[in-house]
Amino acid sequence: MAFIRKKQREQQLQFYSKERFSLLLLNLEEYYFEQHTAYHVQHRGSHEERKIRGSLKICSKSVIFEPEAVSQPILKIPLRDCIKIGKHGENGAGRHLAKAKSWGISLIFSQVYFIKEHNIVAPYKIERGKMEYVFELDVSGKVEDVVETLLQLHRASCLDKLGDQTAMITAILQSRLARTSFDKNRFQSVSEKLRMECKAEMVTPLVTNPGHVCITDTNLYFQPLNGYPKPVVQITLQDVRRIYKRRHGLMPLGLEVFCTEDDLCSDIYLKFYEPQDRDDLYFYIATYLETHVAEHTAESYMLQWQRGYLSNYQYLLHLNNLADRSCNDLSQYPVFPWVINDYSSAQLDLSNPGTFRDLSKPVGALNQERLERLLTRYQEMPEPKFMYGSHYSSPGYVLFYLVRIAPEYMLCLQNGRFDNADRMFNSIAETWKNCLDGATDFKELIPEFYGEDISFLVNSLKLDLGKRQGGQMVDGVELPAWASSPQDFLQKSKDALESSYVSEHLHEWIDLIFGYKQKGSEAVGAHNVFHPLTYEGGVDLNSIEDPDEKVAMLTQILEFGQTPKQLFVTPHPRRITPKFKSLSQTSSYIASITDSPVSPGEESFEDLTEESKSLAWNNITKLQLHEQYKIHKEAVTGIAVSCNGSSVFTTSQDSTLKMFSKESKMLQRSISFSNMALSSCLLLPGDATVISSSWDNNVYFYSIAFGRCQDTLMGHDDAVSKICWHNDRLYSASWDSTVKVWSGVPAEMPSTKRHQFDLLGELEHDVSVNTISLNAASTLLVSGTKEGMVNIWDLTTAALLHQVSCHSGTVCHTAFSPDSRHVLSTGTDGCLNVIDVQTGMLISSMTSEEPQRCFIWDGNSVLSGSQSGELLVWDLIGAKISERIQGHTGAVTCIWMNEQCSSVITGGEDRQIMFWKLQY
Repeated sequence: MAFIRKKQREQQLQFYSKERFSLLLLNLEEYYFEQHTAYHVQHRGSHEERKIRGSLKICSKSVIFEPEAVSQPILKIPLRDCIKIGKHGENGAGRHLAKAKSWGISLIFSQVYFIKEHNIVAPYKIERGKMEYVFELDVSGKVEDVVETLLQLHRASCLDKLGDQTAMITAILQSRLARTSFDKNRFQSVSEKLRMECKAEMVTPLVTNPGHVCITDTNLYFQPLNGYPKPVVQITLQDVRRIYKRRHGLMPLGLEVFCTEDDLCSDIYLKFYEPQDRDDLYFYIATYLETHVAEHTAESYMLQWQRGYLSNYQYLLHLNNLADRSCNDLSQYPVFPWVINDYSSAQLDLSNPGTFRDLSKPVGALNQERLERLLTRYQEMPEPKFMYGSHYSSPGYVLFYLVRIAPEYMLCLQNGRFDNADRMFNSIAETWKNCLDGATDFKELIPEFYGEDISFLVNSLKLDLGKRQGGQMVDGVELPAWASSPQDFLQKSKDALESSYVSEHLHEWIDLIFGYKQKGSEAVGAHNVFHPLTYEGGVDLNSIEDPDEKVAMLTQILEFGQTPKQLFVTPHPRRITPKFKSLSQTSSYIASITDSPVSPGEESFEDLTEESKSLAWNNITKLQLHEQYKIHKEAVTGIAVSCNGSSVFTTSQDSTLKMFSKESKMLQRSISFSNMALSSCLLLPGDATVISSSWDNNVYFYSIAFGRCQDTLMGHDDAVSKICWHNDRLYSASWDSTVKVWSGVPAEMPSTKRHQFDLLGELEHDVSVNTISLNAASTLLVSGTKEGMVNIWDLTTAALLHQVSCHSGTVCHTAFSPDSRHVLSTGTDGCLNVIDVQTGMLISSMTSEEPQRCFIWDGNSVLSGSQSGELLVWDLIGAKISERIQGHTGAVTCIWMNEQCSSVITGGEDRQIMFWKLQY
C-alpha cells in the first residue's frame, strides 16, 4: 500500500547513499544542514586511543555521528544538552597537540543517544552524565567553521521560548538557502530552458528537507541543501499525470506531484515558503499538462463510482487525494472506514447486514451509552464546543497501525521509544472493541487494511516490541477467527469493502468525513463535532503574533490530526447497485427509479439485449453518414420514425410537418397547420397519429390514415416548445412558463373531429420552459428553462424535487439516463452537465467551445449535435471528447436513435435530414 511503497522507495534511496542515517533520526521540525567525514576519537592521548571513522551530521537541534562500522551505534547529541562546544586543544587539555591538522571538535554534554547498533531498529539507549566527545574532521581546515555553526545552533537551542528557537533556526536556514542556488550543471540537457527557481522543502512523513526547486521546459528538479538522500531529485514533466495544491501545517504551501493515475503515493511533495511560489510552480506544470492530461474533480470520480467504473476502494483513494490527504503527511494521512462489526464469529457472513458497522454514524456515536456521556459533557461545555477529545486520524494512530513496517517513524514520533506493549496494535478485535468502548478512542482505519501487503500485520523485521502484562511478547497482530491468515484477513476485508451492503451505505460515511455532515448544524445533528483546530479555517496562523503561541498551536494541530478538506456540501448520491431496491425509501420517486419499466411502445424488439446496446455504444465513434436529404425550407425541429423504420416524420420552423419514405427516398406528404413554426413532433404507438407542437400556442394531432388534422389542443398562452407522451398522457412545455399534463390522449385517436382533453396537472416555472423529457417509467419529468435552470419533478405528486441552476444561458436539451439515476443537460453555454436524480447534486460538468443543441446518451457516452454542425462523441466517465464527426453545415437541432442503437437520424439548420449508420 501507499505507506509501504513509500517506505520501500526510501530504503532504495538509502541503499543509493549506503547510509544507516535517515532524517527520521532528527527531532520533529528539525533540519539536517551538512555532513563531514570525521573520526570519533576515543581515549584521545592515551595508549588506548581509538579512532572510529564515520560521518558527522550537523543538524539544527543535534549533532549526529554515523560510524562506518555497522556494529557501532549511531550517536546523537542534542545541542540543548551541550555544556560546551569548542576546538579540542583550546584553553587547556591537549594544547601541546594543537597543530591545526590535529585539532578536533570538542563537545561536552550531559546526554547522548545510541541508535541502530548492529543496524537493529530498537528503542534508543540513553547515557546521562557529564562527558566529552572529540571528533576530528577529515578536512581539518573546516573545524573552525563547523564549531562556529554549532555554537550558533547551540544558542538557538538554549533560548527560553520555543518561538524564539524556531525563529532563529529559520533565519539560519534561510541564510544558508540564500547563499546557494540550484546547480544548473544538474540539468538533463544543455538545451533546457529555465522557467523558475525558488526555495522549498521536500516533505516526507514526519520530516522535511530544505533545498532549491527548479523547473525547466521539460523537467522538475529538487536539489536538497544537504545533498541527502541524493544530489538531485528529477521528474520529467512528460511523466506527470496529476498535481495537487496542498495545505501543509494549515497553510496553502504544499504541492504534490504524481506520475501515476491511481497511486496514492506521490513522486514528490514540496512545501514552499511563500504561497506565490507554490502557485507559480503549479501554473507552470498545469500549463504543460493542459494539453496532456484531463483534470479530474470529485464529481467526475463520483460519476465513475456511481456507474461502477471505480471500486469503493478506488473512489475513497481519489476522495482522500482531493481532500488533501497524503501518505507524505501523517497528520493528513488517508482515512478509510471500519466496515466490519463482527470480529468474533468463526465465519464472516457478508450477506448479513449485522456483520457491518453502521456507516451513517461516526465511530464515536456507535456506542449509544458512551455517546450519551459525551453529549452530556458537550452540553455543559463552553464555546467552542466539541464532542470528541481526540480525532479519527492522527500521526499517532497511523503509526499505531504501521509500527511493524515503519518502526523508525514510531521512534521518531515518540522520542526514541515504542509505545507500552499493552497499548500496541496487538489484536484486530481488541482494537475494534476499544474504538467502540474507549473513552477517548474514535479512530478509523487506513488504506492498508484494504490493500494487498500484509507487512503491517506481521513482525517480519523481528522487532522487540516489548512484553505484555500476561507475559507474551508482542509479535504479529492477532486476527479474527474468520481469518485463516493475514492474506485471508485482507482479502475478506476487501470483499467487505466492496460488498453490496457497503456499496449501498458508503455515501453515508462520505457525508460524515468529506461531505455536508462534516461541519455546521448537520455535523451537530450527526454527532460528528471535533475540536475546532482540526478543521480547515479553524485558526488563522498568520493572525497569531506571539511566536510561542503560533508554534504551540501548529504543534498541537499536527499531532492531533486534521479533518479532511470538505468536498461536498449537499448529500452524496448513492451508488447504483443491484440491491438498491432493498433500501427502505419513503418517496415514491425513488421507487420509480429502481423499477424503471420500459413502456409498452418501446418493446418492439423483444430479442434486444443490453449487450447489443452496449456494443453499439462502444462503437458509436464509428458512426458514418449514409444518406442526406433537404426536405424543408427552414431549420428541422423534430424527428419521429415509424416502428418499422420506413416512414420518417419531421417538423420545421417553416411551419410544416413532412412525411418522408426511407424506402422510396421520396417526400410523401407535407402538411401545414398554421403559418407559425412547428417545434417538435412525436408518433403515437400504432403509427396512426403524429402529434406536433407549434409556436402558435397549439398542439396538433394529425391522422396518417385519414391524411388530415384530426384535433387541436389549444392549451397554452405562448409557444409550445416541446411535447412528450406516455400511457395516454400528453406533456407539453411552453414559453408561458408552464408544463401541462393532459389526460385522455389514447394511442389510437378516434376518427371524430373533436376530442376531450383534460388538464391533469400544471408544473409552474418562473420563466419560459424550453425543453422537457420523461424518465422510462414516466414518473419523473425534467425541464430546462431559458435562464439555465434544470428542474426535476415527481409526476406522482406534481412536486418539484430539485431545482439546479447549472447553465449560464438557455437549456437546449435534457434527458434521463436509461436507468433514471442521472439527468444530462446541454445549454447555449456549451456545458454538458450530469445531475444525480436522488440528491440533485451536479456531479459532472464538461465544457465545449460551442453550444450542444441536442443529444442522445446511454448514461456513460453522449452523442451530441453542435452549433457548428458536428456530431460529438463524449466519454463522460473519462471526461473527454472521443470523436468529432463532420455533419451538417449549420447547427444540429434534433436527433433520433433507433431501439437497436445502430441507426441515427439528425436534422439541422441547413434544412437537411441525415441518416447515419454504425459500421463495425
